[in-house]
Amino acid sequence: MQMKTKTMGSRFRNFLMTCCLVAVGGVAGSLAQAEAAPLQVGYSDWPGWVAWQVALDKGWFKEAGVDVSFQWFDYSASLDAFASGKLDAVTATNGDVLVTGSGGHKGMIVLVNDYSNGNDMIIGAPGVTSIKDLKGKKVGVERGLVDHLLLLNALQAAGMKETDITLVDTKTNETPQVLASGDVAAIGAWQPSAGQALRQVPGSRPIYTSHDAPGLIYDVLAVDPASLKAHPDDWKKVVGVWKRVVAFIEDPNTQGEALEIMSRRVGLEPASYKKLLKGTHLLTLEDNQKVYERNDTLSSIYGSTQNADNFNVKYEVYKAAQNIDTYIDPALIHELAK
Repeated sequence: MQMKTKTMGSRFRNFLMTCCLVAVGGVAGSLAQAEAAPLQVGYSDWPGWVAWQVALDKGWFKEAGVDVSFQWFDYSASLDAFASGKLDAVTATNGDVLVTGSGGHKGMIVLVNDYSNGNDMIIGAPGVTSIKDLKGKKVGVERGLVDHLLLLNALQAAGMKETDITLVDTKTNETPQVLASGDVAAIGAWQPSAGQALRQVPGSRPIYTSHDAPGLIYDVLAVDPASLKAHPDDWKKVVGVWKRVVAFIEDPNTQGEALEIMSRRVGLEPASYKKLLKGTHLLTLEDNQKVYERNDTLSSIYGSTQNADNFNVKYEVYKAAQNIDTYIDPALIHELAK
């Protein structure tokens, strides 16, 4: 049993350079793609996106009358493909939708699949039992990525500032080794790196996770505006299928089959995948109605995305603040609720 090397971990990479390089060509490509059939969607290894595999295997898109092709990618490659106009839509975090858009190729968030509910972690070394224990100590985290944001949230919740620690810029896939070295008091990582660190370092433990900050990290379906304009009814059908997906996964009578489908897609055993699914809070279409309510809290896709934009600008993921209203489109969710 072996998890793929890009499993979830690369969800939060900085794609700004790639986006800038392909921005000009991407616009023309996306317009051509908008006229093509079937709709092309890039998805990758995160439970809230692997969930689409249930609909694919069950034939629900065909039943809904929509011609759509889901293309499997490593996460970074999916954003590259979307940025270059080779896809109609891509699954991404709300923060990475902004990164891609800042490079010249915007995506419209038409559905929020889930929020991270524990799969992203701040892990303390043996003897470190709380965030407050980190004062004056070193913490390894990849600067500018989402678990850096998680760390800042944890410090704020503990009444601390970033200056109360020494941040050691560490590649996420190297965090288990760095924690094991004893050079840092904690790391910030997501699965599978988080789980690897916990296994490698006896006595280490999660001291803050995305479960403590629901809505900090949303995972979404972002659609090329040209494709959305050209095929609104088709995208409505795609989003509508999500209702069946979540119901099938959460129903105790069918969850076993769902786990078999999802785990097969990523090369894991169902029992192992079930643990990852627990760290992902899937959102129903009814939940989406609430998430699309406009406010400045993490319970809203607006508030969460503004928070991500503030972070991205502060840590120079990109230079200019983004107008988040131009990235969020609640129309399909509202229409499906009627």
